[in-house]
Amino acid sequence: MNANRQTTVIKGNNQESKMKITASNLIRWAGLAAMGAGILFIAIQAIHPLDILSSVTTARWAIVHYLGVAMCFFGLLGLAGLYARQVEEAGWLGLAGYLLFSLFWALTMAFQFIEAFISPVLATEAPQFVEGFLGIVTGATSEMNLGALPAVYMLTGLLYLLGGLLFGIATFRAGILPRWAGGLLAVGIVLPLLGSPLVPHPFDRIFAVPVGLALAWLGYALWSERGETVTELVPDRRSLQLRQIGAE
Repeated sequence: MNANRQTTVIKGNNQESKMKITASNLIRWAGLAAMGAGILFIAIQAIHPLDILSSVTTARWAIVHYLGVAMCFFGLLGLAGLYARQVEEAGWLGLAGYLLFSLFWALTMAFQFIEAFISPVLATEAPQFVEGFLGIVTGATSEMNLGALPAVYMLTGLLYLLGGLLFGIATFRAGILPRWAGGLLAVGIVLPLLGSPLVPHPFDRIFAVPVGLALAWLGYALWSERGETVTELVPDRRSLQLRQIGAE
């Protein structure tokens, strides 16, 4: 009888420790965010409508870019967890990759927000502006003055290439998370440099698949890790109760 009561108390304490917010639990949950970002990164490419003015006011356009905002949010959370898990082993290369790649997700979230909430409103009021904004993505020339937006969009591409490449290499070298996933991230990042001249837009979206798979793979590996069991010798009423039960 006493043994059963003792086992029940221990199980209750174990369940409470699993639900407790700790650094290790937050890092593991960040793995789910990385998985979500990777899956959405692939799915969005498959359902993204054509970058033309008539698409901007459709429900499909709205859904895709709502998902894009969520993807970037998950990407920021997931990348923070992936870096925190290997922060000591990744070194300065990992830090540089993390900062650059995070800035890419942050700037991309701003563009996704504009396309989700602002472009549909301006599509009828200022169609030339929206067409010029779409031309940033497609490479079409526009007479509309868009200020610094084209330069910022080019910066996001540079951050994507440098940040993703450095973070993938650092992950591969660290060896904490699956090396092949880090290698896939690095290779997937540079694929557009090789294939985009041969594959026109929007078919070049296919090059996002390896990066999405790599993020989802890394996220799953992070989430599926079992945290180390740490015993805290803190004298509280629960521990005293356990001692009393064991002594009966």
